[in-house]
Order: sequence, then structure tokens, then C-alpha cells
Amino acid sequence: MNEQSISQNKIENWREDRLPNLSGKCFVITGGNSGIGFEAAQMLGRRGADLILACRSTQKAASARMMLEATSTGTINLVTLDLADRSSICRASDGVRAITQRIDGLINNAGIMQTPKCQTADGFELQFGTNHLGHFLWTSMLLDRVEAAGGRVVQVSSIAHRLGRIHFGDLMGEKKYSSTKAYAQSKLANLMFAFELDRRLAKAQSPAIAIACHPGYSNTNLQSSGPTGLLNMIYKPLNALIAQPSALGAVPTVLAAAGLEAQRGAYYGPTGFFDMRGPVSLSHIAPHALDLERSARLWAESEKLLGISFLSQD
Repeated sequence: MNEQSISQNKIENWREDRLPNLSGKCFVITGGNSGIGFEAAQMLGRRGADLILACRSTQKAASARMMLEATSTGTINLVTLDLADRSSICRASDGVRAITQRIDGLINNAGIMQTPKCQTADGFELQFGTNHLGHFLWTSMLLDRVEAAGGRVVQVSSIAHRLGRIHFGDLMGEKKYSSTKAYAQSKLANLMFAFELDRRLAKAQSPAIAIACHPGYSNTNLQSSGPTGLLNMIYKPLNALIAQPSALGAVPTVLAAAGLEAQRGAYYGPTGFFDMRGPVSLSHIAPHALDLERSARLWAESEKLLGISFLSQD
């Protein structure tokens, strides 16, 4: 599905107070210790959901759990996850599987932005490897748990996807690297992955669905932990002038993960002021994110890079 085919089900100004009771439901959130992930965890926890925070820093995850326990009524478990390290992804997925048999919402939230040129532990360009390939592998390892619950895979993308292009001839930026272009490519890959995943789930008649979302321009640690030099200096005043609080940025994630109104294959986010903030509804999708041929190629390339077969249609 895309924004045209689901327009008749359009959601207007969705808010947290429309969440149902989530007691007994389980949500796994990558990067759930801060920013959008933490705020989403807090909203879901307030409705009784059981939470599994998959975080790179065990110390920050433990601190987040302490804060969440003040308002959450469900269980809160932690697993250590570094999406830039295949071995960590494998260990963390085993950890999740040991905790739960069912995942109602697999929320692929964690990410990095505009980092200097660097590689993951497995030799991939850091942003593409973390934001896209890491979540691709993570999802492949936990999809059966999502299917067991008839649940949702939620992929957090960005309005930056509109600037992105998938450079199949240079996915890792080895020929020419730009931190901004690499970030935009990774967020476009996130969105294309979500749409292609939902198409494949539907074709396989799986009980699971996939939904995408974005937080608009929200004030999180992304702007300070990744960009360096001039970019870092620019974001400080921009955050003060334009950015919305991270709690508002998390609303589309919560809608996609647990909202009764959410539709499979949709893309939700703020719809005011260039989609950077404002009422949450269906958000604008760049036409190139809906390219079926390139989406299938991205899937095949991801499988090849990771050496896996995941909902393959061959």
C-alpha cells in the first residue's frame, strides 16, 4: 500500500490518548534509552505494555528503565544491542527470544546521523550499515516472533529520505563520501525496506504487517552525537528555533506500533511546516521511495551483503 491507496483511511491529528489498553502486549524498541525511542517506550508503558529495550549502552539502558518504571505498569527488560556489529545483533536477538515468544511491535528506531566516514565491525559504511543493514538483519531474526503475535514491524525513517538516492554502484561511499548523502541514503533505505517488507509479508499471507513513520524535526541527541564541525554548530540554533520536543516526535512511532487506526504499508509523521512538526497523519512519500524495481533490488543487495535469505521471492 502507499499514501494514495490508503488515503480513504486518513488519520487526522492522531494523539497518544487514542492508544488502547496494551496490557499483555510486548514491544521491542531499538534505541529505547533516549530520544524518540524512550518517549515511545514511555507512552506504550503508560498503557500497560511490556517493554524490551535494545540499547548499545547497558548503563544508559539501566537508567532509562529506572525512569520508565515510575510510569509503566508492564515489565521492562533490557538487551544489549549494537546495530553496527553482526555478532551483537545475533546475541541480542537470542536475548529477546529468551524473554518472549511474541512481539506485538518490533520498533526499529535506533539510528545515527551524518557521521564522519567510518565502518561497522563488519566493514559496511557506518550509516548504511547501522540504520539499514543492522535493522534488516535484526528484523529477519525476530520476524517469527512478530508473526506469532500477528504484530507489526515499525521502521522509523526520516523526511531526509526525500533527498536520498540508493547508490547501487557505491553503497558504501567508497568512491565518494558525503555524511549527509550517506544519511539520506540510509533513511531512504529504511522507508523502502518497510514498504517492501509489507509487500512480501502480504504475498506470503503472513499475519504480520509493516508500517513506516518519521519524527519530523525533533530535538534528540542525533544532532549532537553524529555531525561534526560546521554541521554540529548549525544544529544548535536550529534545534532551539525549529525542533519540536522528542515526545511529540514519538507520536507517529506509537501510532504505527499500537494505534488501532494504523494501516499496513502506511507512512505516518507530522504534517505541518514541511512535515517537520504539527498534526500527525499520513506523511508525504517521495516518489522514488515507491519504486518497486529498486526496492526489490535493495532487498536482494541487502541479503547478499549479509549472506542471508529473508522472505526471498526467488
